[in-house]
Order: sequence, then C-alpha cells, then structure tokens
Amino acid sequence: MRSKSATSSENLLEELQAALSHGTVARRVETLRRVTDLFVGNAVDYSDDHVRVFDDVFQCLIEQIEVSARALLADRLAPIASAPPKIIRTLALDEVIEVSGPVLSKSERLDEATLIEIARSRGQAHLKAISLRRVLSEALTDVLVTRGNEDVVQSTVSNPGARLSEGSLTDLVNRAERDDDLATCIGLRPDLPRHHYLKLIAKASLSVRKKLEAAHPGLAEEVSSVVQEAAQRVRAAATTRQTETARALVKSLHEDGRLNEFQVSTFAEQGKFDETNAGLAALAGVAIETAETIMIDSRTEGVMILAKIAGMSWSSVRAIIAMREKLSGGSQTDTLTRRDTYEALRSSTAQQVLRFYRMQQSTTPAS
Repeated sequence: MRSKSATSSENLLEELQAALSHGTVARRVETLRRVTDLFVGNAVDYSDDHVRVFDDVFQCLIEQIEVSARALLADRLAPIASAPPKIIRTLALDEVIEVSGPVLSKSERLDEATLIEIARSRGQAHLKAISLRRVLSEALTDVLVTRGNEDVVQSTVSNPGARLSEGSLTDLVNRAERDDDLATCIGLRPDLPRHHYLKLIAKASLSVRKKLEAAHPGLAEEVSSVVQEAAQRVRAAATTRQTETARALVKSLHEDGRLNEFQVSTFAEQGKFDETNAGLAALAGVAIETAETIMIDSRTEGVMILAKIAGMSWSSVRAIIAMREKLSGGSQTDTLTRRDTYEALRSSTAQQVLRFYRMQQSTTPAS
C-alpha cells in the first residue's frame, strides 16, 4: 500500500506539471519562487521521497526561465546540505557562472566526479568558484593547479581545506621561484612538508637577495649577509612538531645503538625525509642542519659524501637519492654512473670535502 506522503507528493507534482504546461514564463518563475520558499523553509523535515519530488519539480520549473531566476535558485539551494541532488548538478553544470558559481563553491550535494568533470572542462571563473569550497580533495586540487590561472592557483593554495598532493606541491614550489606572491601563499600553509618548505625558502631567499642587490648595489655584501641570516632564522623556526618527533625517534635509536644503515635506508624507501635526514646526519657525525642543507641541494654529490663518511653501501645511497628525486619531482639520472662515482669516492676525500664545505658555510653567506 502506498504511503499518504508519497501519494500527496505525486499529486503535487501532477498539479504543478499541469500548470506548467499552460503557464507563461512569468508564472513559471513565480511558481519556482513559491516552491523554493516551501523547500527552504522545511528542508530539514523532508524525507528522501519528498526531496526526490522537489527535485523533479525544480527540473521542470527551470526550463526556459531567465538567468536571474536560475541564479537566485542556485544561491538559495547551495548552502542546504539536503538540497535535491539532480537540480544541484544541473545548476553546477550551467555555463553561466552567476548560476553555477554559488553551487560550485558551497554545495555539499555535489559529488566528486561532477566537480572534477567541471574543473576539467569549464573556464577559469568556474575553477575559481570550485577553489573556494570548504574542502578540496587531492584529486580536485591537482586539476585546479594544472588548469588554473594565477588567481585560481593562489585561491586554491590559500584555502586551508585544500589537500595538496606531492605532485602538486612539487609543481607549486617550482612555480614559486618566479612568483613571490605564490611563494608566500605556499609558505604560510601549516601542512607544508618540511622538505618542500626548505626548498621554497632556499629559492625565495635567492630571489629576494637578487632584487635587493639590484636596488642597492653599494650594499650588496651587507644585504647578502642579512638575507642569509634571516633565512636561517626562518628555517630554524620552521621545525614542525612532525619534524621534532622524527628527530627524537632517530636520536633515541642512535643512543640505544639501534640506528644503522638498514634503518636509514628503510626510512628513505618509505619517503620519510625528516627521519632519513636525521639518521644520515647521526651516522655521518654531522649536525642535522648541515645534512639538511645538503639533502635539499639539487646535486647528489653532497649526499654521496655524507653516506661515504657514514660507511654506507651503494644500495642505501641509491634509496636516499631515489627518495630525494621523488620528493623534489626531479628526473632520475644514470644510476650506473652514480654508482661508479660513489664506489670510486674515498672516505678520506669525503672527509676533506666536508671540512671544506663547513669552512665555506662559516665564512661566506650561502647563495
């Protein structure tokens, strides 16, 4: 036996459809307004059956009506979590941003597939609206970062609810080298992994130094020193709780005699930058900050030098280098050539190079 609510819902739909078949556009718009008032005023009380009826009614009513009426409907339905899903999707797919914008930026009824579909096919205004959503998945931000213009990308990065994938972060940090505003947006994210933060700081400080030296050529040496000192302070302050936890773990392993080459290699294979860095520093007998500077350098020779001092085998070195390349998004170079270089490197030579590196760091501000 059919429920009373289902029967009354069907009657309502039949009455509306009959009126629509003979009504003018003005009457259709007025009917849309009254039905919208009815739904918005009692949305929390409607069952799924009721919502489906409203969905069908809205679909009928928005046919052949002006943009302003569709935009008003989108603006009113967008914040409602239980809004009819079909009309929400229809509004989201509208090519007119005044209609689709409110739904794209606010509606929790939109599914991930629809959002990604729109992000891949619509223009920058639609992408900007999506970037303002309360939560953005990695899959969605990947599309926004790839297709979005400068405004869309900065809006996405500035959104605390946006989850950024490793690939997007690598791309963004590389772009930030040429965009100080983007660098600031990325650097302010509390969830930015430390290896990306350090790479960002290294590139941003170089950019700032060049600009300052160009503006004040007579103060180039002083500016260089001040910028380097500021960068070091920022870097020291950037140690996150995750980094501190990783360092404490490695310190404990080292003090207990449980830290060895295999453990560091395992950290690297798991993509754990902080643990790998601290472990390599401990085995090589250098400060964590020294190892960290070498680890974020684009060249691999520094890693080989520390590993040789630590007495590591090539398989462990290869794991560390692979981790660096994966995290930085760099291309892999000839493994055989690197292995030959590492095997030919003498421990005494590695020690001499490290001493020379330390001397440079203590006497000349790094570029």
